[in-house]
Amino acid sequence: MSFEAYLIQKKIDAERFRQEEPDRYVEWQREFEQMHPESFTVQKKFLLNDTRRKYLVR
Repeated sequence: MSFEAYLIQKKIDAERFRQEEPDRYVEWQREFEQMHPESFTVQKKFLLNDTRRKYLVR
């Protein structure tokens, strides 16, 4: 699974996230590629919720 597909699955607008917070996007993408998606979800659970609120897919 790609990082963009993961973000879409989590209802996060990947393009807006990348444009508005490029440093955090790249950091998360690097971390995502190094671990299982479920581990990434557990590690970033509360941050994912905040990010989803900001960049909700419409």
